Amino acid sequence: MTNIVSFWDKADEKSLVLFDELGAGTDPEEGAALAIALLSSLHERGIRTVATTHYSELKIYALSTPGVENGCCEFDVATLRPTYRLLIGVPGKSNAFAISRKLGLPDDVIESAKLHLSDAEEDFEDVISDLEDRRISMEKAENEMTRDRDEIRSLRASLERRSRNLEDSREKILAKAREEAAQILRDTKAYADETIRNYNKYGSDANAARQMERERTQLRERMNALDKNSKKGKGDKEVSTIGQEHKVLDPKKLRVGDSVFVKSMNLKGTVMTLPDQKGSLQVRMGILNSKVNVSDLELIDEVTIKAPNLSRTGSGKVRMSKSAAVSMEINLLGKTVDEAVSELDKYLDDAYMAHLPSVRIVHGKGTGALRKGVHDYLRKQKKVASFRLGEFGEGDAGVTIVKFRE
Repeated sequence: MTNIVSFWDKADEKSLVLFDELGAGTDPEEGAALAIALLSSLHERGIRTVATTHYSELKIYALSTPGVENGCCEFDVATLRPTYRLLIGVPGKSNAFAISRKLGLPDDVIESAKLHLSDAEEDFEDVISDLEDRRISMEKAENEMTRDRDEIRSLRASLERRSRNLEDSREKILAKAREEAAQILRDTKAYADETIRNYNKYGSDANAARQMERERTQLRERMNALDKNSKKGKGDKEVSTIGQEHKVLDPKKLRVGDSVFVKSMNLKGTVMTLPDQKGSLQVRMGILNSKVNVSDLELIDEVTIKAPNLSRTGSGKVRMSKSAAVSMEINLLGKTVDEAVSELDKYLDDAYMAHLPSVRIVHGKGTGALRKGVHDYLRKQKKVASFRLGEFGEGDAGVTIVKFRE
């Protein structure tokens, strides 16, 4: 008390006052009352104060006074050691009975000591004990949530990496398939152009006619082989549906090699195996092999283009219809507007001369510049009756369907 009196008048709002076991060494009730009075006076003067105590009255004072906060140091009763964790907002619990029992004091003595506690003191200790149990439980739950959150973040990062890898693989497969398809188209056009040039050179000579027939047979064999390779290498999802009639699939009539449309993937494919008891079968879609159910399939009747028609010109030369070499689709992806229009102009002439009713122009979505250039060109063509963007299953806005005038 002498020390307290020595600084009492000197302390101000810039001071820090420290008390150890404030009010101890006298009657507990008087000591607690005096301690509360001292703390209240310092608090009213705005002086920062820290006081250690075992008095329940001071713990209640901190709980009920604004600007005053309880705190305690965690103690492990099982090991009789402090954990050195400072807990703010939680009043410390008296561990006298627990420590005495741990040290070997008989239980009857401890139970007798509990009888001398007042009801208020016992209730207060019970409240503190309950708060301590709840705090420990909440800390465990928070730790578990933290572990779960970290695990979820790790799994999400792993899934994102896997998704990116799959997307990269898919793009590589599609790019390779598109390149193979483009090469097949170039080869087919080269074969057809070469044969047409030969037909124009032969005239009416009998030997030339036989030579023409041999050339025509070779051309047909080459085109059939290229068509098979095209079905194996085609991987783009924008599968043309022009001239295709989708039919409801009867599993009993399904045969290996049938052309089908996979509805869920919007892809055309070829049946590789017959359905099992569950209706599942293998379907090849370009370079992809997938197991699907018959309920997800539709049969496709593909329009076949007639064989070349041979006719004699006024000069006696033999002419072959271009319909044998003209595809029902042109792919302009990756080209500038000028390049696309130049290629499209020749393609539409060939398709129109081949009497194709309609064709499909693949220009992609992108910025829309290529699509606009194609549409501006089509509006000026007298042989074009109408054109429209593709619908679902035709390539959507990345495709334009053109119909010719009859």
